[in-house]
Amino acid sequence: MHDASSDSLTLEDLHIGQTFVSESHLLSAEQIKAFAREFDPQPFHLEEEAAKDSFFEGLAASGWHTASLSMRMLVASLPIKGGLIGAGGEISWTRSTRPGDELHLETEITEIKPSRSRPERGTVTIRSVTKNQNAETVQILVSRIVVPRRTKSEA
Repeated sequence: MHDASSDSLTLEDLHIGQTFVSESHLLSAEQIKAFAREFDPQPFHLEEEAAKDSFFEGLAASGWHTASLSMRMLVASLPIKGGLIGAGGEISWTRSTRPGDELHLETEITEIKPSRSRPERGTVTIRSVTKNQNAETVQILVSRIVVPRRTKSEA
């Protein structure tokens, strides 16, 4: 595990199997509805009664809301120098996120590739799993991020 309060990380600071765990975020029905009103205005994200008869059988957060919260937790828990620059990925939602869920993110480094053509950086593949308070997975994000290498003055 890594302490996110330490200095920003470069490619040389990372290793396969390294993990990062975020702080948690408690999700309320009000937050779910507010996000849905602005970004995903569907009845099963907006109204408890309408949601009961939906596929979700109750109020559920938008997958994009879960993804946004996960991104926030990722930024806070994986302090890459210069920020998290995405280079592609795949997301899956494995269970509904509900009001009262307390989410946290567990991220593992799965691949590290120094760039052959751009020696100042590399690409890192991460697997970020968003879990609720019962340790149930609600989202899996496998993504590639661009990570700078240490400069000679930092070595």
